Amino acid sequence: MAATGHEQVRAGLADQLVRLWRYALVLSGRRDVAEDLVQATCLRALERAHQFEAGSRLDLWLISILHSVWLNEVRARRIRQGEGVVEAGQVLSTDGAGAMEAHLLAGQVLREVATLPEGQRMAVFLVYGEGMSYREAADILAVPIGTVMSRLAAARLALGHRMGGINGEGRSKAAHR
Repeated sequence: MAATGHEQVRAGLADQLVRLWRYALVLSGRRDVAEDLVQATCLRALERAHQFEAGSRLDLWLISILHSVWLNEVRARRIRQGEGVVEAGQVLSTDGAGAMEAHLLAGQVLREVATLPEGQRMAVFLVYGEGMSYREAADILAVPIGTVMSRLAAARLALGHRMGGINGEGRSKAAHR
């Protein structure tokens, strides 16, 4: 007998906690807020487990819930701060030296990604960090696929400039080949 959606949520939730926490940390930039987001996501997922379609991807469903919880938190925070209502759309190497260099570069990349605008940062995380397709990321972010593509292009350009991969003329040498 096939498991129901409710059973799949209960059985698979624990396996998704690390992934949810990573996304929550990307969104919020703070460990304590990330933990709160994951807890709220788990609670909402368990409350709405009957809405999960058995056989569909639990990870995408949970990340969509987390994203919704985050947007609600951002809106609530802005309202509390007197900014009014906000629309959702705003809202490895083997040698020691090589490993150290890769670790330092990865740290630099993560720091630069963290400075990207929220929409770009979320698209980068979902597509490059979690390996989702553009369509899956678009569904989670509730934007057209073209928006995901343009956010990724803008993020790549910004990171290229910041990381020194762009020459003074504003184009990478590799792009001319």
